[in-house]
Order: sequence, then structure tokens, then C-alpha cells
Amino acid sequence: MATTSETADNSSGSPKTQPEFFLRAGEKVRAKFPVTPGVYLFQDQTGRVLYVGKAKNLRARAGSYFLKAAAADIRTSRLVLEAYDIDFMDAESEVDALLMEARLIKDIQPKYNKEQRDDKSFPYLQITTHEDFPRIEVTREPRTSGVKLYGPFTSAGALNGAIQVLQRVFQFRTCSLDIDAEDERWRWFRPCLLASIRQCTAPCNLRISKEEYRRDIGRLKKFLDGNRKSLLKELKAEMQEAATARRFEQAARLRDEITMLESLNERGDLDKHIQPEVFYIDPKKGLVGLQKVLKLPVAPRTIEGMDIAHLGGSETVASLVQFIDGMPFKPGYRRYRIREVQGIDDYASMQEIVSRRFSKLRDETEMFPDILLIDGGKGQLNAAIKAFDAVGVEPPLLLSLAKREELIFVNGRAKPLKLSRHSFALRLLQYVRDEAHRFAQHYHHLLRRKKNLGEG
Repeated sequence: MATTSETADNSSGSPKTQPEFFLRAGEKVRAKFPVTPGVYLFQDQTGRVLYVGKAKNLRARAGSYFLKAAAADIRTSRLVLEAYDIDFMDAESEVDALLMEARLIKDIQPKYNKEQRDDKSFPYLQITTHEDFPRIEVTREPRTSGVKLYGPFTSAGALNGAIQVLQRVFQFRTCSLDIDAEDERWRWFRPCLLASIRQCTAPCNLRISKEEYRRDIGRLKKFLDGNRKSLLKELKAEMQEAATARRFEQAARLRDEITMLESLNERGDLDKHIQPEVFYIDPKKGLVGLQKVLKLPVAPRTIEGMDIAHLGGSETVASLVQFIDGMPFKPGYRRYRIREVQGIDDYASMQEIVSRRFSKLRDETEMFPDILLIDGGKGQLNAAIKAFDAVGVEPPLLLSLAKREELIFVNGRAKPLKLSRHSFALRLLQYVRDEAHRFAQHYHHLLRRKKNLGEG
């Protein structure tokens, strides 16, 4: 990191005029400021910092203050009128510059940065410390306990961009799930898209231990504190140790982390790192949402989902999946071969499987689910209703979810529900529906494989 230390001459000791500072400081920026990322600092005649800003191109950004258009801006003209000198500190990347800016603002509390803050609260990066798997959040209302704070940052957009870049390196979670490392049910939870594209280590699926995840968060904190070089040295030592101990998977992951950290300055503009649209499922919020939209006296605890799979009318099968407290309960999963229906008839197949499932529950005096979700539309729902009528069983709350428009058909209601695609209730039902579909397809492929290979 380099800094300039020159201060322009003012041998007369008299206050400078704005045009004088424009000429002198503008020339200094053109002659001495690099075209690399960093922060720039306006200072008064005593050397006190008046304002700190970040830039991905120091010469261009700082130079913009000395254009005619900038002089017309009231806030800029006041700053330039009071300033006596301008300095810079270079950074290795735009992300480093953003973090450096936040640290300097926090430590120095420059006058004009504080004036910016009067009309809005600045965003902070917040890392939770009370959870098994800490999460990273952007907030304008930081908590006073149970978190580690970084900031304030001057730009929420740049902060979000930095988090997306850093998530590629450290693979931390940004969701609001309350994950318990001791609850084995999380092993059956389906991670969001970020796990598939290697931007999260999927603690929601317990794919990483609490200790290893917290080690990753410790590395992130070290980077945020500005200790990039020592972090790289630590990672290289860990990689060598893992390779020597023949823990090759761990060594490869550390190698990739080192490579991404070293090439951080090549990762482009912060505002161009577009995050994929991720709709993770929050079990608690999903259940509360269902209670609200379905007007239930209490939130449901048990949801079962059913689907039919077939190919060309052969080997028609059905699946049943069970969710407890919004999470998959795989010991409750069941597979069925359709026995009584010939050819392709999804309605009749659904009627058969509902009859078999709930006749057995009735005969064995087992608890019914709070909700039975059928994959399909109004026709599939009516088939399930007929099944309950045929066996003389009072059904639980019956729903069906159609794929194309994601309409929710409810037994006893004339019109279907259409929820926002951002709705936690809809996401939970989609999760159950898609899991039933996956499980049915998997069983179907197993049967086809046995038939084609002459197995079983």
C-alpha cells in the first residue's frame, strides 16, 4: 500500500481561493494519482481529513472533483472550498478499497462523511456470532449484541457487490435460516442454488461441520480487517499441511480459495457481479405463511406430498414424501406401484394411492398429516377427494399445486389461491411438491433399470 505525502506549498500562509486549489490539486491528481483502486482523502490546512471516498480508478474519480460541473454542486463546492490538499492510499482491488474506505470513516469520522450520514443511515456488514453457522447480512439497523460489525459503508450497492465477490471465495451463507448443528433433520434439507454454484458450503444440509464453517468465517473476518497477506500465508501453510496428510479434497479447496484471493483484483466491477435469483425455503416462515393464507387456527406441523410418475404407460408408480416442521423426514417417505389402473390415467392412479395410504393409516390408528399436497391441478385434487369418499375417511386439509401457474387448489374452496412467487408459504409447498416429483421419478427409473437389465 502506497501513500503520497506531499502537501502543496503555501508560502504566503494566506487562505487559498477555490480556483487556486482547483488548479493545484487538479494538477497533483493528474501527475501523481494512479489509475488503480484505492481511497482518496481531502484534508484541511492542518492535515485533518475532511472526506474519504473510494475509487476503482483513483485518478479519474479524484479528478472529477476539479471539473467545472463539480464546482456547481453545492456539497462538492463546500468541500473543495475548505480543503487544502488531497491525498490517496492505493489498494489491491476495488473490494479492498471499499473495506479501506469503511475502516477509515469509522476511525477518523471525517466531517463531510458525517454530513452525508445525516440524511440516511449508512449500511453495515453484520456477521452473527451467536449461531452455530454465522450468517452475513447487510443492514442499516445493526444489532447491539451477538454480531460483529463492519462499516459504515457509503454505498449499499457496492457493499452488496463486495459480498457477492467475497462469497465466491469464502462460501458463507446469507440466508436467515436458524440452523441447529445438532439437529440431524437438516441433512435432509435441500440447499439453494448457491450451493450448486459453489458460493455457499451448504450448512443447511450439514455438508460442513460447525468448526470448519467457523474457520471459514474467521478467514473472512481476517480479510475484512485488512490482513490479506497474512491470510494468504496462513492458507498456503494449511494447504501444504493438508496435502502432506493426503487430505486432497481439503487441499484442493484451499488451493481454489488462495487462487481466488490472489486474483481478486481481476474479478471486475462490484456492480457487475450479479447474484443469481435464489429463493431459499425458510421452514418456520413457510409454516407461518401457510397458517395465514389458509386461515388455520395453528401452524401446520406435518405435510405429506404425493405424485405419480410413468413413461408410456409402463411401470406407473407413486411417491409419498413427509415433511415435519417444514423439513423433509425421509423415514416417512413411501413408494408405491400402481396395481389397479391399466395404461395412463393420473386421476385414477392418484385415487388408488390415496385410498391405500389413508386406509392403512385409519386401520392402524396412526395420525393423519395436517396437510396432504397433491402434485397437479383441480383434476388431481378431485381424484383425491373421491378416494376419501370411497373409503369413508375424513380427509386432512387437501391441497393441490399446479406447476404452470403455481395455483393452489384447496378442498372446499371454489377459487384457487395465487400467491406471490416470493411467498415463503408458496416456496414451502413447491419444495414438498418438487420433492414428491423427484422421489417418484427416482423410483420409476429404478424399476425401468431393473426391467431393462433383468434385475430383481
